[in-house]
Amino acid sequence: MYEFEGMYVSGKWSPTSGPPIEVRSPADGELLGRVGEATAADVAVAVEAARTALEHGPWQSSTAAIRAQAITALADAIGARTKELADVVSAEVGSPRKWTTFGQLATALGVYRACAAIVEDYEFEERRPSATGGEVLVRRLPVGVVGAIVPWNAPLFTAALKMAPALAAGCTIVLKPSPEAPLALSMLAECIEEAGIPAGVINIVSGGVATGAALVAHPGVDKISFTGSTAAGKQIGAACAQDVRRVTLELGGKSAAVVLDDVVVDATLINGLVTGVMANNGQICAAQTRILLPRSCYDEILEPFAAAVSAMRIGDPAERDTEVGPVINAASRDRIENAVAGAVDAGARLVAGGTRPDGFDSGSYVSPTVLADVDNDMAIARDELFGPVAVVIAYDDENDAVAVANDSEYGLAGAVWSADPVRASRVAARIRTGSVSINSAAPLDFGSPFGGFKKSGIGREGGPEGIAAYLESQSIIL
Repeated sequence: MYEFEGMYVSGKWSPTSGPPIEVRSPADGELLGRVGEATAADVAVAVEAARTALEHGPWQSSTAAIRAQAITALADAIGARTKELADVVSAEVGSPRKWTTFGQLATALGVYRACAAIVEDYEFEERRPSATGGEVLVRRLPVGVVGAIVPWNAPLFTAALKMAPALAAGCTIVLKPSPEAPLALSMLAECIEEAGIPAGVINIVSGGVATGAALVAHPGVDKISFTGSTAAGKQIGAACAQDVRRVTLELGGKSAAVVLDDVVVDATLINGLVTGVMANNGQICAAQTRILLPRSCYDEILEPFAAAVSAMRIGDPAERDTEVGPVINAASRDRIENAVAGAVDAGARLVAGGTRPDGFDSGSYVSPTVLADVDNDMAIARDELFGPVAVVIAYDDENDAVAVANDSEYGLAGAVWSADPVRASRVAARIRTGSVSINSAAPLDFGSPFGGFKKSGIGREGGPEGIAAYLESQSIIL
């Protein structure tokens, strides 16, 4: 069992004022560990530590090269614990263990290493001609203390998307994990120390909504970076606007995988569609949960897709042959089951799953499910379920496919599948989402910007754009 009965502040663990939070396995309800819940007073201590490190510690005079070395060292320390951290994330989130090494750890490491490479050549100062004669020195300075609030579904990866660019920019951080999955991020303290990152540069406070609200409201926090639901993001965005506080929001999605009528129906396509929906038990914000198929070959693609989903092995996430584990808790399971039942009542056709899997009564398991003949106006096609459920929608032609893909309040990610990459790229350019993959389920590239249009968020994470989100520009007119 893992015990973190406090908060990690100024390079050491200190007691918290709140009661311990119990972390239980979504697979069987077993107690996995405890973390200390940080109150508003505890958050204030963490923010003050970050402020002190920003203004008075060695970090405030660090160069881009030093910060790149620190980010690389942090990645190395995390990489040395890949097995242990993957085991913990699998246990607390329910991610299948065969997926966590890549989906939880390798992705996080990819973000850190890409950011370290980018920052070495990042232009933090430049001289440019003045419009009125002379020169202007443009400096890019750290925004300050960053409050980073991350979700439970991919804790190490989403934390990396915030911490790597914040560190690269020279900021200091107060990181708040989700109360559903705080264990792996609490273990991160050992990696921070091994990397030699100065005390107070990264602080970790665990807790629920009240802890997050205290972090958002604290006047010593210069920027909030949040990943989570659109509903919560709206509240955080409003609170930040009230105080004119900088904010990045990476929110929900209902991404579409558009399969064009010239596609080759083979294992690459079917496996890609399955992965796009079912990875991490469907609990990914960029999951491609709407499958758009041409009417001309609808059944030709639907049948092998549904068969592949039906054949997925449901089981204990710790077992290496498990492909689908539990969703995060019973409430999430019940919500997903109700949504599927409502879709069937509305006219959708169940072609895979749809029932609770036998033999898994003690965990929050949902059978991987495929609903065919879905209309894009149905709730199941519009609401983010965050579970292993794919909806299959027919379209008439290319223009119709684009219209359906764009008919969503979300705009996070998507994919286009075609035998003609040029055609696929042309279609992708018409889709109003932050990223679109061609003949792949990959929702992002570590060195490129990731984020959403519309209600999928504000701002970008990853690439040079991700670092820019943690900088303020200053013009010195010479």
